[in-house]
Amino acid sequence: MPAEVRLLASEIAAHGEKLSETRLRAALERALAEQFKGARLLVLMPDHTRTLPLPQLFRLLTEILRDARALDFMVALGTHPPLSPEALCRLVGITPEQRSTQYKHIGLLNHAWDDPSALVQLGVLERAQVQAISGAAWHASLGGDVPIRINRAVLAYDHILILSPVFPHEVIGFSGGAKYLFPGISGAEIINVSHWLGALLTVRRVIGVKWTPVRALIHAAAALLPTPVTVISMTVEGDGLSSLFIGDHVTAWEAAADQSAQRHIIWLDQPVQRVLSAAPPMYDELWVASKAMYKLEPAVADGGEIIIYAPHLETVSHVHGKYIYEVGYHIRDYILQGWERLRHIPLGVLAHSTHVKGDGSMRAGVEVPRIRVALATQISASDCERLNLGYYDYRQIAPSAWQGREAEGVLYVPKAGERLYRVREKSEVRRAAEP
Repeated sequence: MPAEVRLLASEIAAHGEKLSETRLRAALERALAEQFKGARLLVLMPDHTRTLPLPQLFRLLTEILRDARALDFMVALGTHPPLSPEALCRLVGITPEQRSTQYKHIGLLNHAWDDPSALVQLGVLERAQVQAISGAAWHASLGGDVPIRINRAVLAYDHILILSPVFPHEVIGFSGGAKYLFPGISGAEIINVSHWLGALLTVRRVIGVKWTPVRALIHAAAALLPTPVTVISMTVEGDGLSSLFIGDHVTAWEAAADQSAQRHIIWLDQPVQRVLSAAPPMYDELWVASKAMYKLEPAVADGGEIIIYAPHLETVSHVHGKYIYEVGYHIRDYILQGWERLRHIPLGVLAHSTHVKGDGSMRAGVEVPRIRVALATQISASDCERLNLGYYDYRQIAPSAWQGREAEGVLYVPKAGERLYRVREKSEVRRAAEP
């Protein structure tokens, strides 16, 4: 590990417990107090589709960093829709009245991935570098050189702080760290290439793996950023934090990823046949609610089924819906065989398509998915057919009827999308059964 890599502060709670506010404050003060006096700070944070006690962290940071010359918070949206002023206030736990009085000096900002005037180019990742990073997953569909563009605001500050919850992630292995820069506040190019590289690798080969080609790609892009970065990297337990690490974007993220691997992966002794995977209300479109599929796919037997159960959900994607309806949901090899017909679709959308459909193969030109994926949402049966997904009427599903049936190969997950389900190797199951 390089000598310059360091951890400034850390706190870890016992399993099943969460850190008290006293311990959180002590760690934040130990790492941050007095370091940024007179500095201009930009804090990057997740939106409402990630579980994090953000109001608590916002309050603590604004108190501890009160001597900063400027302190602004930006939502690392990627391509998610921007938040209204009211939604920004709710995100950090303040009222509009507090926003205009107590916190009037603090900026609450959205990232704008599709506004050229909001972006600046830091450099380029050349095709040869992307190919070397991709390794055996390389495919010509990844294209040529990748311009690395980022929200130009990062160049207007002395330091960037990243509030980074870490969970198993379908594209990069584990979320967090430099991912809040790329794709969090980046332009479309690196968003598309990184997501498509993850799709070429496939979810089951990436999710819950710490070091992946996509992580290497993101770190290569982050090396082009001249503004120094400190990451506050965390794992979430219930409505609080179970660990916190403050340091550079590699060390702090890696420590939290190790904790996430212990706390956010549920191991099953054998694969299940059917899953009712309940996506919580914080997922307000299929674009993010499909995490309820990604986190369960590795636990489902060949020929099995995942039902994304979300009675509140009525939208496929606020931003990308047009393209998703055009291409539908398909396995990776279907996309690759039809590349000339589909190459005009953004790579990020194609990646989403394959992630939702899961693994499979092409047999005599026919798409054969490994498992069946269906929706029990407000998205209609006709739309599901158009999207190449199964359909269930959510009004005919009683979640209670799915509970307690693991011995039958039936699993109900009440808040799906963050914890990863995996199956132990047979040798591990045998060892566990030995006296």
